[in-house]
Amino acid sequence: MKEVEDYETVIGLEVHAHLKTHSKLFCSCPTEFGNAPNANTCPVCTGQPGVLPVLNKESVNMAILAGIAVNCKINKKSVFARKNYFYPDLPKAYQISQFEEPICSGGWVEIEVDGVSKKIKLNRIHMEEDAGKMVHVGAPGIWGSKASAVDYNRSSVPLIEIVTEPDISTAKEAKEYVIMLRAILVSLGICDGNLEEGSLRCDANISIRPRGTKTLGVKTEIKNMNSFKAIERAIDFEVERQKKLKKLGLPIEQETRLWDESSQKTFLMRSKEESHDYRYFPDPDLLPLTLTDELIDSLRKKVGESPLDKKRKYQKDYNLTEEESKLMMVNPEYANYFEETLKLYNNPKNIANWFFNEILSYITQEFDKFHITADDFASFLKKIDSNEISGKIGKSVIRKAFDNKKSLMEIIETEGVKQITDTKEIENLIDSILNANQDKVAEYKSGKVKLFGFFVGEIMKQSKGKANPQVVNDILKGKIG
Repeated sequence: MKEVEDYETVIGLEVHAHLKTHSKLFCSCPTEFGNAPNANTCPVCTGQPGVLPVLNKESVNMAILAGIAVNCKINKKSVFARKNYFYPDLPKAYQISQFEEPICSGGWVEIEVDGVSKKIKLNRIHMEEDAGKMVHVGAPGIWGSKASAVDYNRSSVPLIEIVTEPDISTAKEAKEYVIMLRAILVSLGICDGNLEEGSLRCDANISIRPRGTKTLGVKTEIKNMNSFKAIERAIDFEVERQKKLKKLGLPIEQETRLWDESSQKTFLMRSKEESHDYRYFPDPDLLPLTLTDELIDSLRKKVGESPLDKKRKYQKDYNLTEEESKLMMVNPEYANYFEETLKLYNNPKNIANWFFNEILSYITQEFDKFHITADDFASFLKKIDSNEISGKIGKSVIRKAFDNKKSLMEIIETEGVKQITDTKEIENLIDSILNANQDKVAEYKSGKVKLFGFFVGEIMKQSKGKANPQVVNDILKGKIG
């Protein structure tokens, strides 16, 4: 057994992001997820003889937007290439991708890990079509399955591949990078960022080397990581696996491995190919893609504030917590809702408190199906500030709004939940309670001050929780001292 050396980890990530186009990259077939197998297909995306691809302009614009947002150089000329390999989910026996001349070069993505900022350098962004999907019968994967079928709905769905340099040092950095990249793509509206459905997929290239050396070690590629936690766990496992091999004096093989969530281990999938194995060459059916300065400049204007800048603004300007700010960074739809509400109700801390502590606990489906508008939420918060409803009643209003699929203001108007603030009405209620409990009034005045809570409780019970607590306390103190 070899003496244990001090190794450092080197990680490069390849993130594949499905673009939110209405049609596929080279044909007019729809891109919806979840349709019947092979419903979204045509002769082009199933590789029938004699058909020709036609490039989707919308996908090009989205790729440019992504490149601008992650500080890439946008190349005015890029070339589509054929990546040749055989697999049942690839009907043409080649994939249309980009190789030597991608649409975007360089760039960086800034992340924060434990309060420390780091810029992860990018190598490129290139466009490509997705492959189909293998469906295995009788088992979750090919091992143990009775048969395999192919669904070509995903074939030729447009995606971009964002490739980092080997610039990531830990599994946590890798996870934070994917979180940040997802936030950028979702905020631009070019990808829905769903890891479970595969619209955002991450492959990790991992190697180790003696600390302080520059030569890269033999790398393994890890696939099948469909959550942020899986990315971190898979990389941690693979790093430890490679260190154990080094300790035992065994070689690390260049190979592709699959992460298995149930066993929390990686397993050999195949030996890793090199780029020359794919025999890339320019696709003769597609002209080089040429971009104009006017197009690039017009798209540059559409790229707004980055999710990380928003997170910092929320903490600095609005005094939100790290957790609240990060939740909005990771979920741009939350940030948009927050900012729409803020235009109508200028109390960011109160918006965040009610949204994260109350509203969010009831949201069990996609946020775009959330029925409480920013205007409704702002009006609700104003009702609480004006003491028309109490905080306790406010929580009940939110629950009823979700239970009945109604707006917050509908519940307030129809359920009779407005708070009683009229001092005369509350005073009459207090007099009634005190007259009915003369013995307890006498005990209170003789020194049993804890009975004050009894009187408050009776008043709130009689008013069905609608009496303003502060007004109750003030009047009651005036009555019994």
